[in-house]
Amino acid sequence: MTIEQLKISGIEKEINFAFAKSGGKGGQHVNKTESKAELYFNIGESTILPEFSKKIIYEKLKNRINDKGELVLADETSRSQHTNKANVIEKFYELIAAALKQKKKRRPTKPSKSSKAKKKSDKIHHKKIKALRRGDF
Repeated sequence: MTIEQLKISGIEKEINFAFAKSGGKGGQHVNKTESKAELYFNIGESTILPEFSKKIIYEKLKNRINDKGELVLADETSRSQHTNKANVIEKFYELIAAALKQKKKRRPTKPSKSSKAKKKSDKIHHKKIKALRRGDF
C-alpha cells in the first residue's frame, strides 16, 4: 500500500492519540504545555488492514509494538501540539507504507565475456608474480 492508498482507506479513524509534556530544555512554557504527541494504532483490531498485512507489520515493526499489540510512535520536535500531531501522522503513514512495500526479487546475472577474460588474465598475471617469488629458476 502506498501513502495515498492509506490516506484514502480511512485508517486515521483507528488511530488514538495521547499528549504529554515534552522533555528537554525550555523556560516556563515547557512545564505548562503538553506538546508531545503519541500515536497508538492497534494493529490486531484494525478493520481496514487485511490479515496478511497485519502479519507483515507485526514482523517488520516489532520493535515499535507494545505489549497490547499497539504500534506506538511519538514526536516532540516542535513546540506546537498540532505540528507534532501532523508529524507523527506522517511518520505513521511512511512506516506502514514502507513495511508493506514488497521487495524486488534479485535476478542473478551472468558475467560477460570481457569480464571472464579480464579475470583470467588477472589470474595469469598473479601466477607469474608468484612464480618469480619462488626463486627456483
